[in-house]
Amino acid sequence: MKRAVNALQNFGKSLYGPVLILPIVGLFIAFGNVLGNGSLAEYIHILGYPAVQNLGQLIAKSAVSLLVNLAMIFAVGIPIGLAARDKGYAALLGLVTFIVFINAMNVTLQLQGELAPADQMRTAGQSMVLGVQVLEMGVFAGILTGALTGYLYNRYSGVQFSGAMAIYSGHCFVTIIILPVAITLGVVMSELWPWAQRGISTLALVIKDSGSFGVAIYGFLERILVPTGLHHLVYTPFLYTELGGSQEVCGTLYQGARNIYFAEMACHNVTQLSSTVVWDARGISKMFGLPAAALAMYMTAKPERKAAAKAILIPAALTSMLVGVTEPIEFSFLFVAPLLFVVHAVLTGIGMMLFSIFDVHAIGANGIIDFILYNLPLGTAKSNWPMYIVVGLIMFALYFVIFRFLILRFDMKTPGREDDDQQTKLFSKQEYQAKGNNDGLGASIIEGLGGRSNIEVVDNCYTRLRVTVKDVAQINEPQLKATGAKGIIKQGNNVQVVYGLHVKKMREAVEAVL
Repeated sequence: MKRAVNALQNFGKSLYGPVLILPIVGLFIAFGNVLGNGSLAEYIHILGYPAVQNLGQLIAKSAVSLLVNLAMIFAVGIPIGLAARDKGYAALLGLVTFIVFINAMNVTLQLQGELAPADQMRTAGQSMVLGVQVLEMGVFAGILTGALTGYLYNRYSGVQFSGAMAIYSGHCFVTIIILPVAITLGVVMSELWPWAQRGISTLALVIKDSGSFGVAIYGFLERILVPTGLHHLVYTPFLYTELGGSQEVCGTLYQGARNIYFAEMACHNVTQLSSTVVWDARGISKMFGLPAAALAMYMTAKPERKAAAKAILIPAALTSMLVGVTEPIEFSFLFVAPLLFVVHAVLTGIGMMLFSIFDVHAIGANGIIDFILYNLPLGTAKSNWPMYIVVGLIMFALYFVIFRFLILRFDMKTPGREDDDQQTKLFSKQEYQAKGNNDGLGASIIEGLGGRSNIEVVDNCYTRLRVTVKDVAQINEPQLKATGAKGIIKQGNNVQVVYGLHVKKMREAVEAVL
């Protein structure tokens, strides 16, 4: 069980790199849409010039091209996340595996006489990937080949030969293994994928038939798994695979909620965003719910501690509301009042359920900045964003009332309500110094992680330092908290140290010492 949890956490972490790129792509699509949207010209005169509109279409459509090749991005990105060493070589081998895999599948279909004519490819469940006709696996092809590459790379990249065979050591030996494995995988998936596709389609229909209740369960699971780091495994299939819907946009078939609405943003023929956008409506709790929870915690703080509580809660609430990074505020109450986190997960599901019930089509995965850039240029017809705000205000009221009631009813020790002998935690000196000075910080973190010899892999996501260690018992939590950590989560041999938005500097400080 422990090994399974470790493997799932490592795999979930590996998805983070490719997933992190997509919102940036979305911003470029949104910016291109602002420039190329002729309907805005009556408000901003310069947008009426053909050169400006052409530039907008150039930016938007160029960015959309990444969505068509998303499988390749995952095939390259996942090995980077999984590799314990020489991540650049792992990425290169991920690309090699993907190219060999799709061509092996193409040759297999050709030898079997199953390649469909161009006008019948979609009906036959086939598509073109990098100019090669294969079965329509979507992003699953990249996830499968990327995970396989990462596993083989970690297992065999340390193999060393001597003498004349030394040239075939390390990543060269991995290449020798990967080529026949990728060919075999392409042949096998040519036979197995049609069965898997039918299973996925059936599951997608079951989820769709569950209606708003299914959306609520999805929202609850996505939040409740945040402390474990496994929430990536919940939302990724809905955002990038057929589970999140399939839609033809401007003549191209897209799968996954995020891929669909990004493509629809850049397609002027689309008059209203698809209902599949509900699977990425996680921003309701980020923009409205958690700021309300922070307000409830501030209002219930002891009078003499309100200033200290404000210093912690305001930055955390703004981070959640503006850019959609929730962990700083979630971890403000997770460790002292776990019940509140469960309630938060339930309310997240309710918010997404209301999104579905009110038939909202606006884009709101993160914070206010993304919300404005994505939705306002589309207009209220294509993106009925005012209804998103209505749902958000309902959730703000629910969060505030429920959190305030629970905190007072059960005397929860949220920030500002600690016992007299405890101090309300402010940002530490080390956190402040970490913004511009990492002197000694990396060594301190390494010491808290049990020393250099105890560390196997170091990585990070938005707010957490993610470390695989040999012996979790050697972790020194007080030492880590002295470096500015807001919380430490242990799952098997995986340790997640919550620092906040400056976590990248923490990782770089550690890597510089290692």
